[in-house]
Amino acid sequence: MPDRRQPDSPTDDNPFAAPPEGRPDQPWQPRGGGGGNGDGEGPKDSDGQRGPARWDPTDPIQRRARYALLAGMWGFFFGIFGIPSVGLLLGALALYWGISALRGKPAPATAEGAPAAPSGLDALGPAARPQRTAAVSGLVTASLAILLAFSSYALQLAYKDFYVCRDDALTKSAELQCNTLLPNNVLGDVLKVRQ
Repeated sequence: MPDRRQPDSPTDDNPFAAPPEGRPDQPWQPRGGGGGNGDGEGPKDSDGQRGPARWDPTDPIQRRARYALLAGMWGFFFGIFGIPSVGLLLGALALYWGISALRGKPAPATAEGAPAAPSGLDALGPAARPQRTAAVSGLVTASLAILLAFSSYALQLAYKDFYVCRDDALTKSAELQCNTLLPNNVLGDVLKVRQ
C-alpha cells in the first residue's frame, strides 16, 4: 500500500506535536472543553467567583479542621475499645484543633476605619463549608471521647475495691468472689466477672 500523507488540518490538536516551523513555543494551556475557563485559574461559578477550593495542606485552618476530625474519631474509638488514656489525649487535641479551626487567627487591621478582612474559616468563603463540617464533627467526636474517658475513670474510682480485688485474684474462684463488691443493678451485672 503506498504511503499516503494526510494534509495538515487546522483542527489537529495533538498536544505532543512540535510547533510548526517559524512559530515560537507557547506555554501549555488546558484544552477548551475541560471545565477550565481558558485563563488557567480553574472553574468559576456563574457569578464569576472561583469554584470550591481544594484542600490546601499549607493552610493551618484547613489542616486543624482535618486534624480535629481525625483525632476526635480515633479518640472515640479508643474510648470504645477500653483505652481511656489515649482517648482522653486524642479528645483533648481534637477539641483544641477544632476550636482553633473555627476561630482562626484574627486578621491584622489594615488601616483605621477600614473593615477587617474576614478571618478563620470565613476567609475561605464558600469553600469553608467542608472545613467547618470537619471541625464541628471533630468537636462532637472529641466531646464523646472525653465523656467516655471520664466515665471510665469515674467507674474505676467508684468501684475501686472491685477492680483491686479482681486484679489481685490469683484463681478463678477468688475472682468470682469479687462480684460481691458490686451493686445489684444493671451496672453490677455488666461489670460482673463471668464464670
